[in-house]
Amino acid sequence: MTEELYKGNLKIPIGISSCLLGERVRYDGGHKGHSYITGTLGNYFEFQPFCPEVAIGLGIPRKPIRLWRNEKKKIRCVSASDSNLDFTEQLENCGDAQYDWHKHLCGYILKKDSPSCGMERVKIWDNVMPKREGVGVYADKLIKNFPYLPVEEEGRLGDAILRENFIQRVFAMHRWFKLVSQGLSIGQLADFHARHKLILMSHDQTSYRQLGQLVAGTTRESLVEDSKKYLLRFMSSLKKRASRGNHVNVLQHIQGYLKASLDSDDKEELVRTIERYRKGQIPLIVPITLLNHYFRKYPNAYISNSWYMNPYPEELRLQNAI
Repeated sequence: MTEELYKGNLKIPIGISSCLLGERVRYDGGHKGHSYITGTLGNYFEFQPFCPEVAIGLGIPRKPIRLWRNEKKKIRCVSASDSNLDFTEQLENCGDAQYDWHKHLCGYILKKDSPSCGMERVKIWDNVMPKREGVGVYADKLIKNFPYLPVEEEGRLGDAILRENFIQRVFAMHRWFKLVSQGLSIGQLADFHARHKLILMSHDQTSYRQLGQLVAGTTRESLVEDSKKYLLRFMSSLKKRASRGNHVNVLQHIQGYLKASLDSDDKEELVRTIERYRKGQIPLIVPITLLNHYFRKYPNAYISNSWYMNPYPEELRLQNAI
């Protein structure tokens, strides 16, 4: 069943900015060790640290670098003390040079605000005022090379919804790699889609239907190309935040599988619990826990195979805050 993937000592490969693991690689010789990453996520993720600034030969300590908008309106990554010292191409080439190990990753955690590793809202300097509208040079290469890859910044992991979204995508990516390693077939692709149906519905019901049409139209001849299209659209759909309203629709859909099993009191309790979640009075974990309780008593093969009920290890407690 769904829990099987989380048993044993298996850890998921995740790229990460080295400083977030406590490595003293920053320009000032310091680090940005992150206790949630090392303490909690480290139980499930095998981190593969990398610092592009050190990789291109910048020392420790070193003069800081920053994104700079030059007179031609092009964004360059230069020394903060001398804009003629340009490291843009070196960082771009560095990003491309990591392709062989990047392609095996199920996610990447980047250092926010970094001119090399920042995912978004990195300061771009000019002769007037810096604007938070840039992307780190290395991060930009990573995202363009692997547009389906779950990528997040450590600062955004403090947001419960963004944290849950990222980790859910990482585990989904891991399941995809496992599927491909077993030898992809039309039947397996259809099964993968079916098992993620409820998760997709909680994020974007239109995307779920479109992905279903893609799977239904897949032939042996188109399988390779269609699977690439599927992965990109699948991960793009999961990146959209799951809304409370969509979760309610999914919970009510699941509830329908119990209508012949529950007595009137249990049905009323379940309806009341879902309604309390809809109103924001309780977190998602409460109706999910209640549903799991009922399905242990009244098993259903479709629900047991769905990843919605157990998308990641329950020890992560991600549904407690959404």
